[in-house]
Amino acid sequence: QVQLVESGGGSVQAGGSLRLSCAASGYTYSGYSMGWFRQAPGKEREGVAGIDGNGAISYADSVKDRFTISRDNAKKTFSLQMNSLKSEDTAMYYCAISTLTQRPDRDWWQLLSPYEYNHWGQGTQVTVSS
Repeated sequence: QVQLVESGGGSVQAGGSLRLSCAASGYTYSGYSMGWFRQAPGKEREGVAGIDGNGAISYADSVKDRFTISRDNAKKTFSLQMNSLKSEDTAMYYCAISTLTQRPDRDWWQLLSPYEYNHWGQGTQVTVSS
């Protein structure tokens, strides 16, 4: 079955950088959409960045120009480079993959909606201190 394992979380001061990685396994099709989500205590899970099978990317407005999502289909990994981190970025971060469809192209809102994904990693904590 599909498995996702995140790595790279940690604690950093405001203005710093972190890189999250997600290693995926258990599937063969390379065109599934992949995304990063986060959830702070008492808040709903929100989409941070998503990338579809054609390489189209969506970002939440709050992270545009600071975060970068990328994927390596050959290695079945995808990453989230986070720069200029702010205290409000503190949350548990989850990677996700959608095997609900083999359509490689997805609308921007689908890439950021947790309801469009059916496989999730265990989460990695990111804490940004001001």
